[in-house]
Amino acid sequence: MLLYFFITCFPFIFFLKSLTSKSLPPWATEMRLLSLWFWKEVSFFSISKFIKNSLSYFTTIPSKMSLKKMSFTSKVDKFEEVEEGLMSVLDLPELVLECILGRLPPAGLCSMAGVCSSLRSRCISDHLWEKHMKKKWGRIIGPAAYREWQWHMSLRKDSSHVKQGKTKGLLRIFSIFRPFWWIKSKVDDGSNQSSLPDDSIMSWFLALETGKFWFPAQVYNRENGHVGFMLSCYDAELSYDPRTDTFQARYPPHGRKAVAIENSVPWERLRAPPVDNSPHDLHISDCLHELRPGDNIEIQWRRNKEFPYGWWYGVVGHLESCDGNKNYCRCHNSDMVVLEFNQYSPGSRWRHTAINRKDHREVGNEADGFYGGIRTLSSEEEISTWKRLWPSEILE
Repeated sequence: MLLYFFITCFPFIFFLKSLTSKSLPPWATEMRLLSLWFWKEVSFFSISKFIKNSLSYFTTIPSKMSLKKMSFTSKVDKFEEVEEGLMSVLDLPELVLECILGRLPPAGLCSMAGVCSSLRSRCISDHLWEKHMKKKWGRIIGPAAYREWQWHMSLRKDSSHVKQGKTKGLLRIFSIFRPFWWIKSKVDDGSNQSSLPDDSIMSWFLALETGKFWFPAQVYNRENGHVGFMLSCYDAELSYDPRTDTFQARYPPHGRKAVAIENSVPWERLRAPPVDNSPHDLHISDCLHELRPGDNIEIQWRRNKEFPYGWWYGVVGHLESCDGNKNYCRCHNSDMVVLEFNQYSPGSRWRHTAINRKDHREVGNEADGFYGGIRTLSSEEEISTWKRLWPSEILE
């Protein structure tokens, strides 16, 4: 078979050699280049493969011999080589590509989005970013934060419309002094910049990640664990600091006190609001008739009517007439419910309070503050978070 190979190819080589002394037409030059390329690419191993394959395919040259395919232009110096079988990411099956993109981290998706328009349309899809949003931000982002984002986006759209209107008005004025094509080119340069859809989850994720968007959430033990706020959780506006992986918190003003700002708030002291209420609104309790001694609860409390509510951790206790024996306890049948705050010493006025489970609304006075709505804690994660924040010393 090797003899057959030499007999077939050598006459063609001698023919090309005989043409070297003559001027060649363009097509002959390309053929000569093709021959040189052919011998450059065919190695000893390729020939041995050819011999083996020829035993079964006597008259056909194997497809593996054509390692590369050529594309010629009118000029020989512009000819390029394209590897056969070279696969692009976009050539992958749709399901495989989706699986790959679904495993990329946010930074990887951002990088892939910059490759081409086709990958960009895939990488900014909400279903890919929804998973990252839930994983990183789901614990501290609630309905109030989403409404704030929608409001923020609507303001941006309104401001962009105003800017466009002003730009068109300025165009008319400047066109008197400058050629119109010069002004239009300057405006188009800014408008052609690629931007994300404002309503995309990726846009929201990046706004949170860069700290450009302030969102409402709640902070445990506000103002660096000030003794007056131990085992409480208050509403605040938060901004993420990617350099320190912490947050800056702004607490709303109340009474004569100005806005309080706290820096370097860690993730462990944050949560999404458990109820979708304004911090100044009373939470309507729906658990009063089910409260029993030992239940873990949160109750709204504020210093006076001008203050916003904060949520304070406590437990349901026993009535004074009950000795705490579970076999004889009837506290759950009483209209009065005792709430205990065991972070305070037994003699403290903040140690316990009592509410009426039948007609409970806001109760209290200017001296002891005002107690509002109650919610029971059924999640072990919520209970363990409060116990982890327990003060090292009993409060007075």
